[in-house]
Amino acid sequence: MPNANEDHSSALSQVQHRAVSELLRVSPVADDLARRFQEAGFSLALVGGSVRDALLGRLGNDLDFTTDARPEDVLKIVRPWADAVWEVGIAFGTVGCQKNARVGETDVSFLVEVTTYRSEAYDRTSRKPEVSYGDSIEEDLVRRDFTVNAMAVALPEKEFVDPHGGLEDLSAKVLRTPGTPQDSFSDDPLRMLRAARFAAQLDFEVAPEVVAAMTAMAERIEIVSAERVRDELNKLLLSAHPAKGLSLLVDTGLAAHVLPELPALRLESDEHHRHKDVYEHSLIVLQQAIDLEEDGPDLVLRLAALLHDIGKPRTRRFEKDGRVSFHHHEVVGAKMAKKRMTALKYSNDMIKDVSKLVELHLRFHGYGTGEWTDSAVRRYVRDAGPLVERLHKLTRSDCTTRNKRKAAALSRAYDGLEERIAQLQEQEELDSIRPDLDGNQIMEILGIRPGPAIGKAYQFLLELRLENGPMEHDDAVAALKEWWAQQD
Repeated sequence: MPNANEDHSSALSQVQHRAVSELLRVSPVADDLARRFQEAGFSLALVGGSVRDALLGRLGNDLDFTTDARPEDVLKIVRPWADAVWEVGIAFGTVGCQKNARVGETDVSFLVEVTTYRSEAYDRTSRKPEVSYGDSIEEDLVRRDFTVNAMAVALPEKEFVDPHGGLEDLSAKVLRTPGTPQDSFSDDPLRMLRAARFAAQLDFEVAPEVVAAMTAMAERIEIVSAERVRDELNKLLLSAHPAKGLSLLVDTGLAAHVLPELPALRLESDEHHRHKDVYEHSLIVLQQAIDLEEDGPDLVLRLAALLHDIGKPRTRRFEKDGRVSFHHHEVVGAKMAKKRMTALKYSNDMIKDVSKLVELHLRFHGYGTGEWTDSAVRRYVRDAGPLVERLHKLTRSDCTTRNKRKAAALSRAYDGLEERIAQLQEQEELDSIRPDLDGNQIMEILGIRPGPAIGKAYQFLLELRLENGPMEHDDAVAALKEWWAQQD
């Protein structure tokens, strides 16, 4: 790939060198596909995020291409070549396919998207972009969201195309728009969220004029569908530096439209008086939860960490002794999390898990230095269910005190709780606590048919199990009969 400008700094030369290595790795697929387009009379270029990531030395197996061929022509070219083809994005000019190829000594599966040169614009009354096709790569690149995503490599000759200085911005780690940010965000307001997302993913700064436009146009985000907003928020939250992106959303006013519970925290004082406010505390908790992740980014944990205190503004009370209280903020917060996540069209399972974690995040603070009975420990695990490991992480993350002695005491107490949970699990399979008698046994012992009484008896035995641990069969039968005799 030729140098775009001989006067570029050594930093630019380094990113170009990385790009050459990355492009050589994917060339078995890219070059083969490009030749097929060339033979059909069309051009093809690697574009956007793929070029950016190649320059950063992090190109994966998802490849984005752009072409002057219309979607129906793209289909004719890729169908005989690809191992699988899908048309889910064809209304927006995109054809997707999968191609398996040999790279060195390894078999690699590439996911390929080919998009016709296009431009997009939003009607101010519509939530869907209008798509029109273009005829030149320069026309296609100018409509891209940011200059670092507005670079291309024309194939198969590997000519670098960078009309908007994307390489310079990539080296400077700054996000700018190819045209004016006002025009860019007017065409697709979601790009304002994407600015925050890329800042979080790449650890880039957003140019001042872009931040100014985001602030002035924040209200325009409301025209974008909840699903698209949610997907951008997820990518932001799952990034390496989510606090950076979230802070940008709050500072520009965008969060007030997509996640208003977050900026609301900024105005509230934390009851410990150890943090600037609950907002800053929540960002610290989010980062501390990330530090505890073991198997990669965990969206449920990160959402719960971010939202765990959103009930505080509604429950704040100024007590007579001068203290500030937030009684039952975990219950209120769980309801608020459920409402916001429902509005953003999250799945029912994810809504349930996040709101449950928010509801339970304070439970540990009644543990003290180990005063809980075994019964209380069982209930803690029973209520958390499969979320117990995440609850461990969330609870530990929620300790942000600068008092080292207090932090160490809390950590020791939670270590003690986890040890007791482990001991009880070893003794009695705590994860799957069940009454000592099942429904069929209850009916047989009491001589009754299926009905509401079975559920009541089952619940009685479950509470007995939680309180006392496992019971001998005869003891459980006797307790059931005694309970039944007392029923009306």
